[in-house]
Amino acid sequence: MGRRALRKPDSTLVLEPFLRSMDDLEPPLDLSRVMGRVDPIEIEVGSGKGLFLATAAQDRPEHCFVGVEISRKYARFAAARLAKREIDNAILIHGDARRLITELLVEQSVQTIHVYFPDPWWKKRHQRRRVFTPSFVEHVERVLLPGGTLQFWTDVQSYFDNSCALVVGLTKLEGPCHVPERPVTHDLDYCTHFERRMRLNGQPIFRAEFRKRGTVAI
Repeated sequence: MGRRALRKPDSTLVLEPFLRSMDDLEPPLDLSRVMGRVDPIEIEVGSGKGLFLATAAQDRPEHCFVGVEISRKYARFAAARLAKREIDNAILIHGDARRLITELLVEQSVQTIHVYFPDPWWKKRHQRRRVFTPSFVEHVERVLLPGGTLQFWTDVQSYFDNSCALVVGLTKLEGPCHVPERPVTHDLDYCTHFERRMRLNGQPIFRAEFRKRGTVAI
């Protein structure tokens, strides 16, 4: 499914505190310093419109949330959602999440990495653009804290199976563990806008959790 056209963010909103460019970040990168807080860090790979980022940050104010979005217009839209709600424990980084995780982040610094409905890049010549590559999954294991988790959802079973096999084959992360579907209580009570579309249309969603051995450092 293609993305629908975005409405323009409110021009009166000040986005700077909520929006960063990956080009301004250098290794070794500790996101706690970027956030100005020492709370547990959760990263969302591909934030889209920012529904998960904003909702999760409000639900868990004791955590810091960092969304990464490669599309500039979607990054600005998601940042505007944070700014409008004055959410101070979340930011949006415009750039490629694969680069953040494989090149910039210090090891054992992230509690959870969320990857929800990544582009499957169907054509064989485009599959190198997929999020789940050998380098990506190896660095996910590197940057996760002991006890930290990788959360992965997709509506494409072949992509799900191949990605899970990659994680199992190249890392010592425990899983995949089944993640049960959560009942919803209102129209936007979904993890992401994509989940909402899939469930309203009766489409299956494949969910997995992988955990790094050890105890979460809180």
